[in-house]
Amino acid sequence: MGAENKVLAYIHETAVVSPGAKIGRNVEIGPYSVIGENVEIGEGTRIGPHVVLAGWTSIGKDCQIFQGASVGEVPQDLKFKGEKSYTFIGDRTVIREGVTIHRAAGEEEETRVGSDCLLMAMSHVAHNSIVGNHVIMSNMAGVAGHVIIEDRVVIGGMAGIHQFVKIGRNAMVGGMAKLVQDVVPYTIVDGHPAKVVGLNSVGISRAGIPLEIRRSIKKAYKILYRSGLSLTEAISVIEQEVDSSEEVEHFLRFLRNAERGICRERRNND
Repeated sequence: MGAENKVLAYIHETAVVSPGAKIGRNVEIGPYSVIGENVEIGEGTRIGPHVVLAGWTSIGKDCQIFQGASVGEVPQDLKFKGEKSYTFIGDRTVIREGVTIHRAAGEEEETRVGSDCLLMAMSHVAHNSIVGNHVIMSNMAGVAGHVIIEDRVVIGGMAGIHQFVKIGRNAMVGGMAKLVQDVVPYTIVDGHPAKVVGLNSVGISRAGIPLEIRRSIKKAYKILYRSGLSLTEAISVIEQEVDSSEEVEHFLRFLRNAERGICRERRNND
């Protein structure tokens, strides 16, 4: 760590910071935290007490990492053999108490959490998972390996996400839900296993999506879930009958690439 950065960072005397770590301007590192040799911390980031940053980990600017969090440790994957892999955290992301984020399994692979996220206490992001921007994970939510979570997703407390599941943008996952299939963008899912309980109208509105496009999304949703058509048939009808927009095209693209199948809508007898 260069002499200039030593002057400009605020490092508690009990913290252990490896000489090779790259510490940005105005970074704060609290008591008894441990910063590894290959860690980079962006300027303005605040690291609380008893935090461990390990492996090849990059933390963005103006993040907050609270006490007891662990970022970049080796994955809980029996296939892992000590290969070089990465963890990336975007800017302005808040990582609360006891959160664990593991680096990827596989040479040069990565785990990534985007910018402006809030990971609440004791939540977990496993190896090779990709979390988008403006994502909120509530307390004790668990994300297994190789999961993809798109932008502006909200995950309720103690929800469990199965490996390789994809969650589409602006979706909401209920507390204690069990996800084993992909979650279509703009929907709300809940239950064990999770099923769709409606369109995330509030989340879509808060994201600033114009009214006409919101109406198109609602129409696409009804075709997918209320028409009785198969997935392939529903995609074809949406392509023909719903006005095109970036949001609708993303909706269709997600459906075409839902390798695990999609969460279906809850019926009255479910």
